[in-house]
Amino acid sequence: MKRVLAAVLVVAGLTAGAVMASVEDEIRARIQPIGEVCLQGEECGEAAAATETASSGPRSGSEVYDAVCMACHTTGAAGAPVIGDADAWAPRIDKGLDTLVSHAINGFNAMPAKGGCSSCPDEEIQASVEYIVEQSQ
Repeated sequence: MKRVLAAVLVVAGLTAGAVMASVEDEIRARIQPIGEVCLQGEECGEAAAATETASSGPRSGSEVYDAVCMACHTTGAAGAPVIGDADAWAPRIDKGLDTLVSHAINGFNAMPAKGGCSSCPDEEIQASVEYIVEQSQ
């Protein structure tokens, strides 16, 4: 009887140990970090590699148009001239490319500065304006 009791206790102890290990693994999985902080100038492995590939230079005018400008300049929202509508664009184009670029960068009438893309550099905004003008002449 003592042997049976001892065997039951040993089996119960092993099972409890396995269950505790499983619970601890689940806890570690739930509280593991979801990211890491990478400061400028430090090697951070994957984060540094992702940043380098993401910034491959300025986007083309058509890429910026598709990402930012298209929402209003395809539908005419808020009175925006529609791309390709030569009659709507002619008086604007007559003011000169510098004026159009200035309006696009600084905002004009209902259009917010940079069309709402505050992270877009000025050169990308200029490229998108040139693209729109090419398509609208």
